[in-house]
Amino acid sequence: MESRHATILHADLDAFYASVEQRDDPRLRGRPVAVGGGVVLAASYEAKRRGVRTAMGGRQARGLCPDLIVVRPRFDAYVEASREVFAIFRDVTPQVQGVSIDEAFLDVRGLRRADPSAPAEHAARVRTRVRDEVGLPITVGVARTPFLAKVASRVAKPDGLLVVAPDDEDAFLHPLPVETLWGVGESTATRLHGYGLRTAGDVAALDERVLRGLLGPAAGSHLYAVVHGRTPERVVTDRARGSVGAQRALGRGPHSPEDVRAALLGLVDRVCRRMRAGHLTARTVVLRLRFADFSRATRSRSLAFGTASSDELRDAALGLLDAARDLVAARGITLVGVALTGLASDTVVQPPLPLSPPHDELDRTVDSLADRFGSRAVQRASLLVVGDGFEAPQLDDVTRPTRGPAQVTARGRR
Repeated sequence: MESRHATILHADLDAFYASVEQRDDPRLRGRPVAVGGGVVLAASYEAKRRGVRTAMGGRQARGLCPDLIVVRPRFDAYVEASREVFAIFRDVTPQVQGVSIDEAFLDVRGLRRADPSAPAEHAARVRTRVRDEVGLPITVGVARTPFLAKVASRVAKPDGLLVVAPDDEDAFLHPLPVETLWGVGESTATRLHGYGLRTAGDVAALDERVLRGLLGPAAGSHLYAVVHGRTPERVVTDRARGSVGAQRALGRGPHSPEDVRAALLGLVDRVCRRMRAGHLTARTVVLRLRFADFSRATRSRSLAFGTASSDELRDAALGLLDAARDLVAARGITLVGVALTGLASDTVVQPPLPLSPPHDELDRTVDSLADRFGSRAVQRASLLVVGDGFEAPQLDDVTRPTRGPAQVTARGRR
């Protein structure tokens, strides 16, 4: 049955490569930046306003913007930033379809429940968390279909949020230039202009047979479906999950060791609960740290057997943090994250000796309470302790309880 709710998010990082460079080098912020050399791979919005575009030659770009700052690409930094952003996406919903290194569709219909505003709230939370935890601007479009969500994010750029309600789809789409439509390239737009078709509404006024005659059977039928909102409504979820993770921005600090340990404990509980819900185990624990200068450090430890036990994975994560305590103290930590890799189905677990169940009854009981009443219903006592200058971790809860006590959903700080 077709959905009549705007539950698809298109999240698109703004000027991704250039934004990473501006994040990591304060001297570049607010200045026109191009990543590349002979050819522009990415341009900051300061450079775009001067006419610099992706795939433009370097000489032409400098002619348009004489004060353009050109930096060499650092693909390792871009991959790491993308990994952190996608971890946030998957923390909001497991229904994520990656489109490229810097954009994805998120399907939040399963989180909507009876609250029509929930998708917009999730979109706002994604933007806040990406800004706070990764330090990058991101635009999100929300609509009933992936196509409309993609168009919404294009219109909302840069660093914006736009929700297209189902009843407003035609009013939103039809005034837009045909170039805005996803799938309409330069050559198709030129052909449409040649027939006097400038907007999506112009195209929508034509019979499908006319469009097929103008553009060919496949392209004509596709464009007819696009302008009439008849595109697929589902995202194609990524099939392979290489890891399960979460991260927490701590702010500028300073933070005591107890603060950082409390944040890590909350993250471990969070990812372990998701592992057990997915009937998965993990063999490797990865600790990710980010410091005040946006530099990063990663530490990992592999276990003898796969597990989803909160206690076993917590001990491994805390051991990694203890081993990095001198580094944390010297450089000023601003973000802590944990990822579990080496995933496998929990039906093929080889339990350690002496034999014990892979998930003890305490884990199962806590999971059941969290499912029923929300993730903050049961917490470790250490997570309730607040140190100087540090807000105790508040886990973003994306599951709204259907019964039980009132729940307050934590929101990221702007």
